[in-house]
Amino acid sequence: MSLGLAGKQRQDGLRMASAIPGILLLLASLVQAQSQASTVEGTVLDGLGQAISGATVYLTGPNAQTLSLNCDLKGSYRFSALRSGSYSVRVSTGGSGEKVFGPFALGENEIKRIDFTLEAATNPTAKGEPHPPEFFDPPQFTVAGVRDASSSGGHGSNVIQRTTEGLVKATIALGEGTQVMNSSSATEKSLRDAVEQHPGDFEANYQLGQWLIDRKKPQDAVPYLEAAFRLNPEDAGAGYELALAYAGSGDYPKARTRTEDLVGRRPQDARLYELLADVEEKMGEPLAAVRAYQRAAELNPSEANLFAWGAELLLHAAAEPAAEVFGRGHQFYPGSARMLIGRGVAFYSRGFFKEANERLCEASDLNPQDPIPYLFLGKIQAVEVAPSPLVGEKLARFVRLQPDNALANYYYAVSLRRQRSGPEDMKNSAQVELLLKKAVELDPRLGPAYVELGILYEERKEVSRAISAYQKAIAVSPRLEEAHYRLAQLYRLTGENEKAREELAAFEQIKKDTAQQVERERAEIRQFVYTLRDPNSAAQPQ
Repeated sequence: MSLGLAGKQRQDGLRMASAIPGILLLLASLVQAQSQASTVEGTVLDGLGQAISGATVYLTGPNAQTLSLNCDLKGSYRFSALRSGSYSVRVSTGGSGEKVFGPFALGENEIKRIDFTLEAATNPTAKGEPHPPEFFDPPQFTVAGVRDASSSGGHGSNVIQRTTEGLVKATIALGEGTQVMNSSSATEKSLRDAVEQHPGDFEANYQLGQWLIDRKKPQDAVPYLEAAFRLNPEDAGAGYELALAYAGSGDYPKARTRTEDLVGRRPQDARLYELLADVEEKMGEPLAAVRAYQRAAELNPSEANLFAWGAELLLHAAAEPAAEVFGRGHQFYPGSARMLIGRGVAFYSRGFFKEANERLCEASDLNPQDPIPYLFLGKIQAVEVAPSPLVGEKLARFVRLQPDNALANYYYAVSLRRQRSGPEDMKNSAQVELLLKKAVELDPRLGPAYVELGILYEERKEVSRAISAYQKAIAVSPRLEEAHYRLAQLYRLTGENEKAREELAAFEQIKKDTAQQVERERAEIRQFVYTLRDPNSAAQPQ
């Protein structure tokens, strides 16, 4: 049943290229599955009762995980989708004002309100006072421009490049959906009744528009926020919410105009630069976007702002600067798993595979129950030529802690199989088979696991079982290139030449379509042109 050295090399390349599941959907489902209905919210005021917009609020919860966000222009903050447990809240203006509340118990479906008054704090944004940046120190790089993406970009082989692109997408996804806005406890009906009774009332229109923004209905919010803004164009909160509504509904030119106007009036408000950066990226202006992300991080080096800056650099193939930002972010926020993940992906894209694995393993150690770092580790180890024993240990822990997680079983099985000396080495064959069978039992649509089963059966010379496994892989994941290719080879081996030709034709078409899609995606990403002030110190592995 041997296909020869060239055929085996081709199979190995196919296996590596197709061993990447839909990680973005998996991440989204994991986040959704963990969400609950509890909320912590409140306001941050100064000694005169004025809102401190831009104050950073940190929420530390179970397993010492910390979330952070900035207060909106009315000094409000809100953490939602929390599970029950013990929490503490810390608020800081980045200067002398800081307070801590807790620990306290948060029950299921509970809304906990915690208001802060920082007597010693000032609000330079509201009062026009100078506010020097409080960033860690000047970055050791400068982004000078952008250029069109090159299909030859990336490190090493096309397999590594495609894996890198997948890792970058997954890293960007870690920063999505983190923005939290103010919410009203009023019902929609009462808010709409207020507008109907008083259509010319600023507060009624503003409250309804803000409520709709909070419920992710930006297009519905636009007319009410436009009305509020017309009634009081000097209200910064209405202007900001209107810009959010424009951005959320896809009207980026109006969002940019409104945000730029607010920046001109409140140049020290980090929140405005965060929004402006998002809008510039959506409008295809990455250079303006990265500068806005940087300014937001300089004004308020929160975990969210630093991650957004690093992710923007990573998205546009500036891996060295991204690694620097993620590295400094890790120094500020050593408990942030996504900072370590971002740094690991930046290292991987530069060819520092050992250092990438170390950072991702470190991220998995922060909260061993968190599946996300393991998913990155699994994705990398599936294509590594020399699998890391350290990664194998972490994946073993993953399946031990979460035995009913299909991906935990799948990735650990892949790790064990790749640790063998060759196809003839069957020392852990039975364990690998059990893990893969459990993976498809837990998730019958996990196509790559069927492919791994097929490979295992091929190595055992169990042709009929291998054919069945590849057929199941194609049934649940019709676009798996490797499944079609391997099945074609087995059909040819068993004399079913017509079926072999059909599978090869399917393989060639999918391969062509995939290549075209990859090229389209690469062409859409414009790469940053950057210079390093001190090449010996910027973003080196450590």
